[in-house]
Amino acid sequence: MRGTDVDTPSRPARRSRSAPRTVRREPRGFGRTVVGVAILAVMLFPLYWMLNVSLQPAGAAVATPWFPVDLSLDGYATAIREQSGNLGTSLVVGLGSVVVSLVIATPAAYAMARFRLGRWVEVLLFGVLITQMVPGIVVANALYSAYSDLGLLNTVGGLILADSALGVPFSILVMRAFMRGIPGSVVEAAYVDGAGPVRAFVSVVLPMSRNALVTAGLFSFLFAWGDFLFALTLTTTETVRPITLGLYTYIGSFVNDWSPIMATAVLSSLPAIVLLVVAQRYVAAGVTGGAVK
Repeated sequence: MRGTDVDTPSRPARRSRSAPRTVRREPRGFGRTVVGVAILAVMLFPLYWMLNVSLQPAGAAVATPWFPVDLSLDGYATAIREQSGNLGTSLVVGLGSVVVSLVIATPAAYAMARFRLGRWVEVLLFGVLITQMVPGIVVANALYSAYSDLGLLNTVGGLILADSALGVPFSILVMRAFMRGIPGSVVEAAYVDGAGPVRAFVSVVLPMSRNALVTAGLFSFLFAWGDFLFALTLTTTETVRPITLGLYTYIGSFVNDWSPIMATAVLSSLPAIVLLVVAQRYVAAGVTGGAVK
């Protein structure tokens, strides 16, 4: 009734959502930090020692100090003068292996990820995995016999094909996993706009799979750049010699002076380090981020 005061039970005041909450932060484990720094120091010490020895003057490799006091670039001058051709060969072989691996693996991975192939997909994946399990020495011996008949020994093209045998299966596995995460609605929208399968693949799928392409290309280059077994088996002259084999034969010539050897090792490590630093954000980024709006 009007004019009558009705007592209503008082409700407890709700806690404001904007009220600050006390967050308990666990103290950082000092022991874990020390252990992590120690492990990192042990892992990076060979790289530091390689750089340290490469900066030593000639004849100082026997009693190398812990820190490069008397810096000398004579080792790098010798390495560049005598190993620049091998570095160029490795660069050409690595880039060629990337191109061959991506050209073959990209459409194969897309077909296995998007098309309905039934149980054939599992059979193909099993075959790809089997190729990754075969020892490299077995493949190298088989390739030597075939290359001898085809005239591909001591050729850059032969090394590219051999190194691509490692890059193609790995690239298929990586890119298929990435392409399976691409929303089907994006490809269907391209079909609605009038694009065919090839146009949708080139204009839609490939740009969205940029991170997968960078990842597969990076590892294909690293496989070819660090290859030693195929280089040792399929090259018998000095005309075509990658840097890994050049460094192996270099030790016999400068066994009394390790400065040029370590300088060559530093130069051969630079391309891999630069690529890993540049491409790490593409490897860590998501494939379909921002694709569907």
